[in-house]
Amino acid sequence: MAMPLMPKATAVWLVENTSLTFDQIGEFCGLHPLEVQAIADGEVAVQMQGLDPVANGQLTLEEIERCQKDPASRLKMAAEAVKVPMVKHRGPRYTPIARRADKPDALAWLLKSHPELSDGQISKLVGTTKLTIQAVRDRSHWNSPNIKPRHPVALGLCTMAELDAAVSRANRGKKTAEPPSAEDVAAEDAPAP
Repeated sequence: MAMPLMPKATAVWLVENTSLTFDQIGEFCGLHPLEVQAIADGEVAVQMQGLDPVANGQLTLEEIERCQKDPASRLKMAAEAVKVPMVKHRGPRYTPIARRADKPDALAWLLKSHPELSDGQISKLVGTTKLTIQAVRDRSHWNSPNIKPRHPVALGLCTMAELDAAVSRANRGKKTAEPPSAEDVAAEDAPAP
């Protein structure tokens, strides 16, 4: 069951403004009924501002009234209050300062392990520029002697799903080269007339 945003502040408001039982408030807020009773007695959460769950969309007045009439029923979180999965935005990715020094190592690994990836795909994966990729490739990067190829997923610069998707996109465009047939090899080895 989903919990309210600020459980104790929500419990304070419910204790002060409703006639719900301690069990009902405790179950909704994820608190023990004795803790709710301590809030009602003024022993816990003294001077805490109550948070109105109706105003922030976590409960409806109808739900509170339903549970006040029947002490055996339990409060249910409003459908609008259930968190929507976070959608990943498109745009530049932020890399913490501590991870920025790892980018050349990830580039070296990608260039060595997946030469089929384009510079654009690599720059999207790791979050770097094409100039940096070229500098790592031709060893003109300022820190070239200290670059050690390391997996970008292990460094936290991209996810395995992103890496797999980029590799499959790169391989989709290329047709697999078929090995030469025995007849082609025999024709190449034959002396010219």
